[in-house]
Amino acid sequence: MSSNSENELIEFIKRQIVIEKEIVNSLEKGVANINNPPVKGVLKGISLDSMKHAELYSAALTLLTKVSQALTQEDLDAQRELVKKHIKLEAELIKKIEDKLPTIKDSKVKFLLESILTDEKRHHAMLNLVLDIIVHGETITEVDWWQLLWENAPFHGAPGG
Repeated sequence: MSSNSENELIEFIKRQIVIEKEIVNSLEKGVANINNPPVKGVLKGISLDSMKHAELYSAALTLLTKVSQALTQEDLDAQRELVKKHIKLEAELIKKIEDKLPTIKDSKVKFLLESILTDEKRHHAMLNLVLDIIVHGETITEVDWWQLLWENAPFHGAPGG
């Protein structure tokens, strides 16, 4: 990547962090006056996603601007175990929701649980990819992160996403 395009990417990421934080602030103020639990829940979920996006942009910025520290085997083992534990937890959650969904009559409740299921499946896929990267002792590059985020993004930037 040329220095100019890398600088453009760094500036883009910095702007995105600001925008995501503005979204969080706006939603936090807005939901305070909402008493409808499903609407409030969805908006809070979007706010949490925006917090996550700011963290991921920050991680990408770190990859582009700082020399990464080599991890000890102990650190790698601890990360691997944590990821494995959460892969198992996500799989259990997915199974429980999939078993429950056919029994739900209320379309609004069904919609909310289907939204959760979509997130859980995406988390599961992301954790498996992260585990694969850790197991192979690879460094997660900026390209890996963008590929990971793109493959697991609903709608891939199409309307509705």
